[in-house]
Amino acid sequence: MRVNCVGAIIFDASDRLLLIKRGHPPGMGLWSIPGGRLEQGETDEAGVRREVLEETGLRVEVGRLAGTVDRPGPGGVTYVIRDYLATAEEGVPTAGDDAADVRWCGQDDLVRLPLSEGLLESLTEWHVLPRGR
Repeated sequence: MRVNCVGAIIFDASDRLLLIKRGHPPGMGLWSIPGGRLEQGETDEAGVRREVLEETGLRVEVGRLAGTVDRPGPGGVTYVIRDYLATAEEGVPTAGDDAADVRWCGQDDLVRLPLSEGLLESLTEWHVLPRGR
């Protein structure tokens, strides 16, 4: 079974990437970009906006598709994840929903933090790494 998911790649004015620490499985304790499963009949854009608001408290404008990845999930599920560039319009990042923590991260953080499997490789491949520190 394939499950449609979306994620948001958001940078601040210092070109740092917004990451959340997952508070629940799958990926509990790992850092990733905000995102999750689409709801029935939901568009990618609406899903990105909803997930970012639920997990970080930020309202975003959704931009172009950065890339797509397939990730294995429990019980033979495959998560089809479409990650979009997004711009924060208002709010201060605050952990909510299934996010245990939220923070702006520079290049140095990406090599220090325990990241979700494949995140760094995907961001590198899509040329959307943070340049800030």
